[in-house]
Amino acid sequence: MTPPRARTWGRRGHTPVVRVRGRSRRRISVAALCCYKPGGQSRVIYRPRFHMPLKGARKSFAWTDYRDLAVRAHIQLGGPIVLVWDNLNTHLPVGMKQYAAKHDWLTVFQLPPYAPDLNPVEGIWSLLRRGPTANTAFTDPDHLTRTLRRGLRHIPLRPALIDGCPAGTGLPLTPPTPP
Repeated sequence: MTPPRARTWGRRGHTPVVRVRGRSRRRISVAALCCYKPGGQSRVIYRPRFHMPLKGARKSFAWTDYRDLAVRAHIQLGGPIVLVWDNLNTHLPVGMKQYAAKHDWLTVFQLPPYAPDLNPVEGIWSLLRRGPTANTAFTDPDHLTRTLRRGLRHIPLRPALIDGCPAGTGLPLTPPTPP
C-alpha cells in the first residue's frame, strides 16, 4: 500500500508532499493474462488475491491459483490457451505440469530465466504504475483494490494498449504454419 513514486509538479519553491498514513501488513496480489486471438480483440483477464495478515498464512499466489486463472480464461475465451510464463517458482511445480499434460487445451511455454522484457504482461503493470496508481497514497486495502480494478477495467477499452505489450517484446503473435 506504499505509493509508487512518479513525476509530479508543484509550485515553484514548494516541494510537493504525498502524505501516507502508515504501513499496513495486508497484502494484495494480482495475476493477469494478456489474451491475444488472431482476428479477435485483445483482452486482459486478471484475478486479485487478498492475503490475511495471519501468522503462517500464504503471502502470494499458489500454483492452484494460477491454474484457476487459466481455467477461467479458457471458459471466457472458449478456446485453447497457450501460456507463456516466466520462471516464477509457482509456475514450475510438478502439479502444474501434470495439470497441463492432462488437458489438451492448455499448452505452457517457459521463458528463459531473468527475461522480464519478454513477458507481455509486464507492459500492463507498467501502464498501471504510470497511470492510476502513480502518486496515490492508498487509505486502505479497499481503496487499492478499487483503483486497481478501475485501472484494469479501462485498459481493455483501448485494445491498442494491450496490442502494444507484445510488440515491445519483439515476439511474434502469428501461429506457426503446419508443414
